[in-house]
Amino acid sequence: MTQRNLFLGGAVLALILLLIAVSVVRVPEDRQAIILQLGRPVATVNTYQPNQIFGETGAGLVLKTPFVQNTVFVDKRIMSLDIPPQTVLSTDQLRLVVDAYARFRVTNPVKMYQTVRSEERLAEELSRILSSRIRNELGAQRFDLLLSPERGRSMENIQEAVNRSANAYGAEIIDVRIKRADLPPGTPLEAAFERMRTARQQEALTIRAQGAKNAQIIRAEADAQAARVYAESFGKDPQFYAFYRAMQAYRTSFKQGNSSVVLSPNNEFLREFQGRTAR
Repeated sequence: MTQRNLFLGGAVLALILLLIAVSVVRVPEDRQAIILQLGRPVATVNTYQPNQIFGETGAGLVLKTPFVQNTVFVDKRIMSLDIPPQTVLSTDQLRLVVDAYARFRVTNPVKMYQTVRSEERLAEELSRILSSRIRNELGAQRFDLLLSPERGRSMENIQEAVNRSANAYGAEIIDVRIKRADLPPGTPLEAAFERMRTARQQEALTIRAQGAKNAQIIRAEADAQAARVYAESFGKDPQFYAFYRAMQAYRTSFKQGNSSVVLSPNNEFLREFQGRTAR
């Protein structure tokens, strides 16, 4: 009789432990829980709230009706979404390979479960929507703008558009960024490099031409100023003017260092060699 009572007591204890095991659910801080009853959501636990302080959420142990209700967990953290490289055709008919990524979180787990059932399906849908928006938005830009910081506004437009679609799945797009934007390999890449090289060469020629023009203007202004100074000086002292012109003539005639000149000693050209007292 005693053994029978022990057996019954053990069976009852095991049943109680089993009921507790199937009735109690542990919800961690980084998970949202959906309580389903016969496949329909009836309650949520630890759902995302903006500016919620970690440790003050609804995570912990939760009771549910055993054998009637079950629990589905949804990630509460920010998740990454890698987009396959997209080939974008700009408005000037040039191609660019864009590699982008996005970050998102589930803000309404019930809506997410009712629309796509799982996080994997949600990521697939968001990836498809984001790829389409990237092609449409960046395809409306010129090629040079796609390679410049001005594409930041385009990324904001993409994020806003994708966010509107993500809300229908109970998700929120946190950020959309371009990891890399490259020219496609092969002939298009070589042609783009050649266009860039030609443009830089033309720019260099323009800069050199402008520099030569400015140099001529500066030189002409300097020569004109020097001529005015000379004219003023020569007007004050005609003898100095004659001496200066003679020195210029000697420099031009004898600048090679080995010139030979056969002239009469009394030639006017050599008067500065005779000294001013000889005149």
